[in-house]
Amino acid sequence: MITPRKKNRTLIGRWLLILTVLFSISCSQTRFVPEDRYLLNKVELEIDDQNINKVEAKSFLRQNENYKILGFIKFYLLLYNMSSKKKTDDWLKRIGEAPELYDALLAERSNEQLEQFMDNKGYYRADISNEVTFNEKKDKADLKFKIETGDRYRIKGVNYHFATPELRDIFLKDSLDLQFKPGSPFDIYELEKKQQRIVTLYRNNGYFYFSKNQVSFLADTLQFEKQALLDLYIGETKEAQIDSAKILRPYYVNNFSYFILPGNSPVGSYQFGGTVFSDTVRWDNSQLYLTKHFRYPPGLFIRSTQMNSGELYKTSEVEQTFNAFNRLRQFRYVDIQFDETYPEQDSNLLDCRIRLAPLNKQSVSLDLEGTNTSGNFGIAGNIYYQHRNVFKGAEVLKLRLKGATERMKRTVNNKSEYFNTRELGAEANLTIPKLLGPGKYIRSFERNLPKTIVSVGYNYQRRPEYTRTISNIKLGYDWKTSQNYSHIWNFLDMNLVQLSEFDEDFINSIKDLFIKSSFIDHFIFAMNYSLIFNNQRLNLKDNYTYARFNVESSGNTLWLLSTLTGQDKHLRVLEGDTLVYYQFLNTQYAQYLKADIELRRAITLDKFNRIVGRVFLGVGVPYGNSKVLPFEKQYFTGGANGIRAWQVRSLGPGTYRAPEGDYPNQSSDIKLEGNVEYRFKLLGKLEGALFVDAGNIWAINKNDNREGALFKFNSFYKQIAVGTGTGLRLDMNYFILRVDLGMKLRDPSEPQGERWVIGNGRLWDDDYNPFNLTFAIGYPF
Repeated sequence: MITPRKKNRTLIGRWLLILTVLFSISCSQTRFVPEDRYLLNKVELEIDDQNINKVEAKSFLRQNENYKILGFIKFYLLLYNMSSKKKTDDWLKRIGEAPELYDALLAERSNEQLEQFMDNKGYYRADISNEVTFNEKKDKADLKFKIETGDRYRIKGVNYHFATPELRDIFLKDSLDLQFKPGSPFDIYELEKKQQRIVTLYRNNGYFYFSKNQVSFLADTLQFEKQALLDLYIGETKEAQIDSAKILRPYYVNNFSYFILPGNSPVGSYQFGGTVFSDTVRWDNSQLYLTKHFRYPPGLFIRSTQMNSGELYKTSEVEQTFNAFNRLRQFRYVDIQFDETYPEQDSNLLDCRIRLAPLNKQSVSLDLEGTNTSGNFGIAGNIYYQHRNVFKGAEVLKLRLKGATERMKRTVNNKSEYFNTRELGAEANLTIPKLLGPGKYIRSFERNLPKTIVSVGYNYQRRPEYTRTISNIKLGYDWKTSQNYSHIWNFLDMNLVQLSEFDEDFINSIKDLFIKSSFIDHFIFAMNYSLIFNNQRLNLKDNYTYARFNVESSGNTLWLLSTLTGQDKHLRVLEGDTLVYYQFLNTQYAQYLKADIELRRAITLDKFNRIVGRVFLGVGVPYGNSKVLPFEKQYFTGGANGIRAWQVRSLGPGTYRAPEGDYPNQSSDIKLEGNVEYRFKLLGKLEGALFVDAGNIWAINKNDNREGALFKFNSFYKQIAVGTGTGLRLDMNYFILRVDLGMKLRDPSEPQGERWVIGNGRLWDDDYNPFNLTFAIGYPF
């Protein structure tokens, strides 16, 4: 029989073996270094001015060491060194990285690039040098660059030159942030940024042909000591390839043409005539070319097009139109082009052509998953159906059918019994790309790309102890106020939870008020709102920030109606606690206020390494018609998306520990959680991760009778759980497969003084398992 202690020792032994192998390989980093050459072991950059971004400066170096993961392991070099010396196309060579060798010419070239960088930053008297240290025994070289910046040049003044009075008026009216302040650093990179912003300014005022060629700077750095006089020329067309009259003329949008391409049409081309388009619809200054397989109403294009005929051309409105069509989730390809309406007449009118290639209208998918929770095995499956144009107005209908069963063990009279649980469910979600209700009369709101979302669902759960059904209906709006900000307002969020076929012995055995309350019929009549900020872009690895604020209120409207109409109150005694409450539909309704906030930040170190952090804080307060939050609205942690060293719902609240053998089911009113994950590329689509998770949940009031569950300001920080671990992620293009192995570092359910797992013998305790393995789809955050 394998004991937990033996399992832990075996697991730790395997990790030690892997680390030993990696270490031994690392000792042969110079295996492919030719004679009389040196492996570039380390590259450092020293700058005496903190105003210079060292990461930005290092990007100009032409001599760089091999990439590292974990900050010190040259993993890809290790892979390359494991390859065969006889084969030039070994697969390890393809996925690995050849050794970076010291090259004196490249080092000198790096000096020149750094000098150019410093000149562009305004440091014209910077001193750039490098020194190299050779280790003859190990065939390695350390390279160090030094920058002594000297004094920085600053802008003394700016003279503005405009080709036309109209260009001057536009600039002076809308460009306070584009004007240069005397005394600011003379920085070429900042000048180029302002150059692009000036171009955007004019392209948002109708100047369709305006480009960077029409904005130029001339700097005089000789007239004054360490100062520069700038001349800014706007509208210059001497070297322009386009007629200067076109460049200096504002254009207006005239006609719109929409082409719905066949699903199999090649991107980048379109055809006219009956061979492709079977129908044409015209309205105002617009025409829509349709195919027989994809039909949409004109109103869809009127709402999605953020430009109006007769108005000035604006680049920002073109981008908003592009985003609006993408937001419909209808098209795999969106292309917006402009042509002059009457090119032979030298007019200032533009016709807009929008080409749209639809996605497949219908799709069906199936997924299966297996579970193993504390030795309880189960299987679950989902069938998904999606129709992207169900009512011919770009409405998206999603259907989901779910089925699950799990074989579980329980102890009755000191005897183990096995039983099966069953779950069946159905969900329907309809997204309509416009406002329904009174809001549809607010024409200006359509620029926020609103959607109306309707959801209904039903879930049936059967266990030996009880049968539970959950019915829900949700109505709400989803809209955007900018590229980064979006809003979700569910003005109706109803849930009806009903239980039947109780095992009386089971119910009577529950002494936990919070758990027992989940076995009582209840009705939730809620309203909730979410504000989301997200500057992450698909397929880009840049730094990004994500923030979400949620607030939810339930039961207030029903309580007010109950009070005003003089409804009878009902009485219930639960575990010695008395509750007087109103009913709706012969069921107690929940009354509470709940709010939470989540912040995420991702920092890309290089193409192989990234750090992602997350903080979550949530609080729910029951009152009036409720003594506790509804079970579905309570917070929990642990599992694949929480503190991964614990099973889901097995941690907390506070220092509370559930009785041995109980199924993990812990939840409460307050949640505080923080996560940091370091992600690094391994092989191909395989990614590794190291993480640290910390946090817990707590009860907010004394109605919770679980020992140690109550939140207290003077002690909550002593009840923080800490876990760490490592994981693997496999990129399957459409989704991420993830496995994480978490290990407890600090367990708040242990006695004071014994909560740190390492150092208290917990790793070798036969009755304590500090490890938890989780499988999931997608990143944890």
